[in-house]
Amino acid sequence: MAPTPTPSAEPDDSPDTYVGLEAGRAESLARERGWPTVRALPPGAIITMEYRVGRLNFEVKGGRVARAWKG
Repeated sequence: MAPTPTPSAEPDDSPDTYVGLEAGRAESLARERGWPTVRALPPGAIITMEYRVGRLNFEVKGGRVARAWKG
């Protein structure tokens, strides 16, 4: 029987620190801090709700991060 995969650890980083930053700067900073996947979304975007370890989501309004969350 194959071993159960262990998800990689997420960076010890609060999504709230990205709110208010310019979207491009926020994405660069997130990657520097170890987030392998960064997703920028417009307000009201229809997205899947599955949780993905290592993904950071940004809702971008007017070129700035209005909301950020893991998964």
